[in-house]
Amino acid sequence: MNARDPLSSLQPGATQALARFVDQAWDDRIVPALVDYIAVPAKSPAFDPDWESRGLIDRVVRDAAAWVESRRIAGLKLEVVRLPGRTPLLFFEVEPTQSGSSGTVLLYGHLDKQPEFDGWRSDLGPWTPKIEDGRLYGRGGADDGYAVYAAVTAIEALQAQGLPHPRCVGLIETCEESGSGDLPHYLQALHARLGEVALVVCLDSGAGNYEQLWLTTSLRGMASGTLEVQILTEGVHSGDASGLVPSSFRILRHLLERLEDSASGRLLPASLHAEIPPARVEQARTTAAILGDEVWKRYPWACGADGRIALPTTDDPVQALLARTWRPTLSVTGAEGLPPLRDAGNVLRPRTAFKLSLRLPPTVDAAAALHQVQQLLEADAPYQARVSFRPEGSADGWDAPALVPWLQRALESASQAHYGAPLGYIGQGGTIPLMNLLQRGFPAAQMMVCGVLGPKSNAHGPNEFLHVPYAKKLTAAVAQVIAACP
Repeated sequence: MNARDPLSSLQPGATQALARFVDQAWDDRIVPALVDYIAVPAKSPAFDPDWESRGLIDRVVRDAAAWVESRRIAGLKLEVVRLPGRTPLLFFEVEPTQSGSSGTVLLYGHLDKQPEFDGWRSDLGPWTPKIEDGRLYGRGGADDGYAVYAAVTAIEALQAQGLPHPRCVGLIETCEESGSGDLPHYLQALHARLGEVALVVCLDSGAGNYEQLWLTTSLRGMASGTLEVQILTEGVHSGDASGLVPSSFRILRHLLERLEDSASGRLLPASLHAEIPPARVEQARTTAAILGDEVWKRYPWACGADGRIALPTTDDPVQALLARTWRPTLSVTGAEGLPPLRDAGNVLRPRTAFKLSLRLPPTVDAAAALHQVQQLLEADAPYQARVSFRPEGSADGWDAPALVPWLQRALESASQAHYGAPLGYIGQGGTIPLMNLLQRGFPAAQMMVCGVLGPKSNAHGPNEFLHVPYAKKLTAAVAQVIAACP
């Protein structure tokens, strides 16, 4: 272990004592707090324009702040920061207890939530917390309301065991699920108080399984917008007009073929692709050897009429990992102009609109990609139809910096100590805008991006759950890594 890791100089039972403290804290304090948190529909501003008057985001922030203050951690200072017109942010600071420590550990999480979604199991619900087989079901517990409680408990565990730690600060935002639009303003306002950040611990990511510590190596970028095609000013009888009036849906399909090969799903513009670094390919091979077919079997595949399950784009574990982390994809996430099936008469509709979501390789410029997609889709409209693509947002991806030796050793040691298994490396297909913001703001900082979103945890979808045994071990692992920070 790193000579500067204080755990290396203690009795062999030091990590076990750390784990026991964390286990007890989760059972006694964290799980009850998360049960209360899940019951509050604190949806992110993008999904609740009346969030401010509704007061639910403020409520979960107040609850978390009260919980943190109740821990009476030595050297703790806590503040709910409110910039005009912005969602609130929970900021805490803990003074260092080890001499000679010059760097700061920044711990990140968020408290805003995705909307309900449908398809929840009949005995579950987004705002109805339920514990079953070590899983805490409900919206937001895993993504990632647990983060502030785990982060503070990691620091508390170190102090309880008499283990020194560097200066720690916490940023818990409430706009992440809306793209973290308020976060840059808070980073600017708090820049002087953040200090020289040596390590960022982001607790808003995923895990390949629940058997080892997983480090996120990359995040895809995102670009989204609405593509609309209008061919008529009002709907007309399909028997009267079809064959003469082109379908707005068919025109939209034609436009999408400019962007995506529907047979393979490959995005056609070369600029949306990026060369995959050899190190990431090698890590994908190592991870594929660990996870095998679970890389693709983890998803809730439907069954056909003959009983066979639907198939992925590839069943090669290496290519599956790269497809969901380094290759661009297109998803249609919403539609307008289509009546519900029960109301769909024989009418040729005047317009069709699709919400398009593109996931981009970590190193592709998302804003530039969105502009190119707009030009591609709006040019030379078939049948001179009214075609518009309204960009709605973009965020760059992130490729992690190389690990310095002390962090490499600390992560490996923490995974072995608390999971009994080696550290795993995995790219994630989602986007965390914070990571690029922090990478630019603190270019010398190391990054520990991890989380509890493992197989079937289903953040954003139905039946989201937090795997409590895994979260306990992750909390202890974070504590051990913080202790090792020089």
